[in-house]
Amino acid sequence: MTDKLILVSHPLCPYVQRAAISLTEKGVPFERVDIDLADKPVWFKAISPLGKVPLLRVQRNGDETTIFESAVILEFLEETQASPLHPSDPYARARHRAWIEYGSAILNAIGRLYSASTEAGFLAESRALSGMFDRLEVELADGVRRSGPWFAGDRFSLVDAVYGPVFRYLDAFDRIGDFGILDGKPRVQAWRRALSERPSIKHAVAPDYPQRLHAFLQAKGSFLSSLIRQGEQAGPFALARSA
Repeated sequence: MTDKLILVSHPLCPYVQRAAISLTEKGVPFERVDIDLADKPVWFKAISPLGKVPLLRVQRNGDETTIFESAVILEFLEETQASPLHPSDPYARARHRAWIEYGSAILNAIGRLYSASTEAGFLAESRALSGMFDRLEVELADGVRRSGPWFAGDRFSLVDAVYGPVFRYLDAFDRIGDFGILDGKPRVQAWRRALSERPSIKHAVAPDYPQRLHAFLQAKGSFLSSLIRQGEQAGPFALARSA
């Protein structure tokens, strides 16, 4: 009997998107159930030890197992489903896992950026985030991997699944202003473009995702929120870059 997989989700969560991308790339049928994290259902609280998404509910032979934490879900799918997205070589696999963790660190930096309350804080976080992408640019410079558009060249991997949602935030930032975060990083920019066209990444969010994310950023009460308000009042707004 085939397991029934239910991905418990929130429309904006980048960690949920990782799991959805992996499932799609593997061709695994799954059901997706969105919840409101501001008003968590009782059933969700009962099965989510950390109160976070994603959760993967695995129903098999009348029993159900709940798996939480996106990294654990990704590894579970690698161990139980066909079409592996990790490399087979253990050294390469360890390297990929490390860059997945780096992707999580970038997401944390993005969160600090859109939460910064002052212009000085925003500019400092923008520079720090740009520096993190500088390190990624160096990693992508390895000629061995330039035989294709993905992190590992011509083979789509879990690293790609992780960074697709990362770049989706930059899409939102670009609609607000020109912050120069990826300036001077042609390899990262090319990777971003390739990921944006991957069907599994495009369909990991609902069609109204850009509007939802824009509303979320606008409601933060942060410096970025003030830029959104200025842009709506005065038309396109570009923040002067700091050297």
